[in-house]
Amino acid sequence: MAALAGGRRAGRARRRRRGRGREEEEEDDEEEGEGGPGIEAVLRRLREARDDLLSSGFWAASAGAVRAPLSAEPPARCVCYGLGRFGRCPIARYQLAFLLLLLDELRVPPARCALFDPAFSAREAAALRALGLCLLPENEVRTPPGHTAGTRGRGSAVMGSVVPGQEGKHGIEGVTTLFYMVHCGKALYNNLLWSNWSPAALSKLVIIGNSFQGIEERLLSRILERDYSYIAKVLKGVEEVALPSHPRYLDTFNDTSVHWFPLDKLQELSPEVWDFVEEPMYQDCEDLEIIRKGEEATAKS
Repeated sequence: MAALAGGRRAGRARRRRRGRGREEEEEDDEEEGEGGPGIEAVLRRLREARDDLLSSGFWAASAGAVRAPLSAEPPARCVCYGLGRFGRCPIARYQLAFLLLLLDELRVPPARCALFDPAFSAREAAALRALGLCLLPENEVRTPPGHTAGTRGRGSAVMGSVVPGQEGKHGIEGVTTLFYMVHCGKALYNNLLWSNWSPAALSKLVIIGNSFQGIEERLLSRILERDYSYIAKVLKGVEEVALPSHPRYLDTFNDTSVHWFPLDKLQELSPEVWDFVEEPMYQDCEDLEIIRKGEEATAKS
């Protein structure tokens, strides 16, 4: 990840509001076109965010929580959803810096990590490519479990079983995969579970994202079971460990946990749990928190 190597570079003055990981950066003299900083400025700020995570002790405290579920079988690849405008937003930038440290820790090559967010600007996409990361070409839809996917998009080494479509429905095809989904909508987690709905597939899946326990505590059980049925059904088969709390990053990693699905716990679930594989549609959901196919242009504004 040579583009991020090296120390801090001197930059032109910019104004910040207080609170690392929470400040809102205002436009500075380095910004050009598209209302955002140039690629070199984006990479410099990522280096600064990485250095902050390392010097604060937050990364060292978090690394142990991530290593535990992955010690037996490290992930062969990583998929990241919903990162946001990291060229403008410090929260998104720190989340990306954390992901880069995570890939180094787990020895996942950048080329084996794919990202998708319809909000990425052209300059942010270029910065990600400069880091050696891959971009999923479209939002995703997967063929139902038990069927064969049609075609793969570019970067099929990291794509899994998907065809162009919508909403993060990404099958892992038997490859241990880490999904990095900090502060994503509940439907995205639900879709991911549906796309891998078998004990064999789920046991090879690790999710860093919103706490499933927190989702259960905040939602009425009837809403959870109706709108997010796959989250509801897997609650007895998941283990989770929260990332540590740190005063610098309260808004950046709050409510974030590492989730994994031990095969023995999944096999203890009722056989009927695995028989129902209807695709989630969210027709009655009043607060859908994902960007659906066709809404990408709106997300960039």
